[in-house]
Amino acid sequence: MLFNSLDFAIFFPLVFAFYWVVAKNKTPRNVFLLVASYFFYGWWDWRFLFLIAISSLVDYVVGYQLSQTSHYNRRKLLLGLSLLVNLGFLCYFKYTNFFIETFVDSFRLFGKSIEVSTLKIILPVGISFYTFQTLSYTIDVYRNQLKPTKDILSFFTFVAFFPQLVAGPIERASHLLPQFYKTYRFNYEHVKSGLLLMAFGLFKKMVIADRVAILVNQVYNNPSEYYGYETIVATIFFAFQIYCDFSGYSDIAIGIGRTMGFDLMKNFDSPYFSKSITEFWRRWHISLSTWFRDYVYIPLGGNRKGEARTYFNLFTVFLISGLWHGAAMTFIIWGAIHGLIIMLEKALIPLKTYTYNTLRVNRNSFSNKLVFAGITFLIVCISWVFFRANSLKDAFSIISNSLVDNYKDLYYGGLFKLGLDRAEFWVAIVAIAVLLLFDLFHKKKAAIQWLSSQNAVFRYFVYVCIVFVILIFGVYGDMAPTEFIYFQF
Repeated sequence: MLFNSLDFAIFFPLVFAFYWVVAKNKTPRNVFLLVASYFFYGWWDWRFLFLIAISSLVDYVVGYQLSQTSHYNRRKLLLGLSLLVNLGFLCYFKYTNFFIETFVDSFRLFGKSIEVSTLKIILPVGISFYTFQTLSYTIDVYRNQLKPTKDILSFFTFVAFFPQLVAGPIERASHLLPQFYKTYRFNYEHVKSGLLLMAFGLFKKMVIADRVAILVNQVYNNPSEYYGYETIVATIFFAFQIYCDFSGYSDIAIGIGRTMGFDLMKNFDSPYFSKSITEFWRRWHISLSTWFRDYVYIPLGGNRKGEARTYFNLFTVFLISGLWHGAAMTFIIWGAIHGLIIMLEKALIPLKTYTYNTLRVNRNSFSNKLVFAGITFLIVCISWVFFRANSLKDAFSIISNSLVDNYKDLYYGGLFKLGLDRAEFWVAIVAIAVLLLFDLFHKKKAAIQWLSSQNAVFRYFVYVCIVFVILIFGVYGDMAPTEFIYFQF
């Protein structure tokens, strides 16, 4: 069930209304949320509900058993069981065919050919997200950083909580699970701010992401037919498509949770204003980057075992991050690019500091920030080529084609022959400009809090305008790629 669908427009008000009937009583409320969450997920394919149920049951039992023993080997065995079940499901459904294809391709490198057919495996929606979420629970319990719960209902509801089930944020049990132990009273301010956040998420998704996707798909699905500014515009548009698509989902998820009294973690923080790739990953998909930091980078040794090991750990984390995003070499290269740049940035810190001090450059000046933000955005866009391209061949084709000089075609309206007519193209540009201005404003002051402090006439005028913009300028119909991009991960 998609947040931007008619189905959800019927589902959510019904869930919201009944939720507040039972919200004062923990058990019936959690029963209702669990049923609603399973219904929400089963709307795609009810057969995969057993994966969530098994993962939940295994990790609940593992957590409980970890609390009953201090024996080192038994604790390791229990943690291994959780990793085996959760990562086993993830590897089978997501990576089996990738490993088969890689195995076959490795033989071709040596001039031999073997016939091995891939399997017809359907990837369960959101399996990467809820797998990492439930794993964080057992790992934290194993580390004695979290006390295991004895409330099986709350735990099952925590794993399946529908707002962030299929595309995050990837919540930690230490943050979200205790919220299912509480009871809640209706809070008008929370509901209002939650609905505003949902509206802004829908604006990002339906007005920007789905609109620019039309142009992006036309160019990236036919890379040999487009050159120069065409591929450059498509790549920049994809940067905003994936940002608006994914951060839009996160905004809607956080907003839904807020309307019901739940606090979900912030997942994006104006990432395209970052002045380095290191900073970019502090602002982009925060729940995933912190997950890899705490459960992969630090256990590998972090920066505690020397400079060479630190670089190795950083690069390994980003390779794994690339593979997490998709079972293809394009995603691994995307992760490798970010890993290499972050390693380079870390290595250049002493030189950068020396240069600043020697030349007495004000590192906080607007011009300095603008230059580094521009360089960072350029690197991010180049890496997005591999993320979006359908194959490695297509990715290299797009990069090489972008160097072709065809800018004279701009005078003949070439921009408006890429899937979006003149009006649609400029709607996209204006909407992106509004988004960037909002990100700048939101960085200094919470826009929703500011709006809430204004008089009622102004507030409701803004509310009506937001709804109007989404209804009038949202992309609908067969041309709209309504599914969220991160559902495939």
